[in-house]
Amino acid sequence: MLSPASFIDLCERMLRLCEANADESIAVVSQGDERRDYVEAFLGAAERIGATSFHLRLPSATLAIGGDVGVWKVGATPLAGNRPAIEALKHADLVVDTMFIHHSIEQVEILDSGTRIITVVEPEDLLVRLFPTDETTRLTQRGVDLISEAAELRFTNPAGTDVTYKIDTYPATGQFGFSADPGHWDHWPSSGMAYAYGDDDGVNGKIVVAPGDVLLPFKKYAQSPIEFTIENGRIQAIEGGVDAEIVREYLANFDDPNAYGMSHVGWGMNPHAHWTALATDTRGHGMELRAFEGNVMFSTGPNTQVKGPNNTEAHTDIVMRDCSLFLDDRPIVVDGELQDIVKDQAAAPA
Repeated sequence: MLSPASFIDLCERMLRLCEANADESIAVVSQGDERRDYVEAFLGAAERIGATSFHLRLPSATLAIGGDVGVWKVGATPLAGNRPAIEALKHADLVVDTMFIHHSIEQVEILDSGTRIITVVEPEDLLVRLFPTDETTRLTQRGVDLISEAAELRFTNPAGTDVTYKIDTYPATGQFGFSADPGHWDHWPSSGMAYAYGDDDGVNGKIVVAPGDVLLPFKKYAQSPIEFTIENGRIQAIEGGVDAEIVREYLANFDDPNAYGMSHVGWGMNPHAHWTALATDTRGHGMELRAFEGNVMFSTGPNTQVKGPNNTEAHTDIVMRDCSLFLDDRPIVVDGELQDIVKDQAAAPA
């Protein structure tokens, strides 16, 4: 646990990385009494850099968006229908989101106004250990560039996965861990992630989750194989043992056909993040698990972030090891190892 002064120092570093300055306005948004220490630290950091700042405190709508209790769902936040709050955030240059408004239509509207957003909901010690670096920034940008050049992404694994995503409809994206460009959303501390959204009807094949892969939002390692059959961008079957039953019932409980749509797919590149983190720490949203080097992660559910039509509240992220991922047949990850086409060309210039 950081001292209040040290936490302000850390938040000031983040604001400066987001290129916030004395000519800008910074809004810190929260719900109820959640993360009051985060709110105070960012307001203190904003004061240090001379920016105009304010705190938008909304009523508590659900504990589920905190990622720790309840049925985790995305897109349903206290901003829904709150026009004055939305307009206030649209007039800020930078929004610090401490409650997780990601995947909401309100976030899309705020970003469209040119406001940039940085989400900060992970534990303090993780914010310190996985603070973005020049290395993770270069790796992320290299990953986004590679996806932008490709029309097709395919990944496999020894358990039987072989799935292809057509990726020529939506823009490539990544998570840098900071937000410095107008209209950009990011999440501290998930630097070192690059991913694509499959065409709405362009995902086909089989994904077989192996024991040891990470099931989010359940925050557990898979103990038995889960086989997903995917046709034209939608899950047709989920087969296997108890783990498959959990995923199948979780999606079914939303009573929403869009819960079975395929969302984004990509890989992790952060050398400071660890697959074993979940074994001893179940706090937060599990961003470290999504970012560790050499993983391949696929997601189900919404694609509103890239202006897609699927705005379901059902969302899973499944992080897999020992996979091979290809962009137009170019190997990016092979058997869980990040390839030189990413690492060498992301290295700092001499």
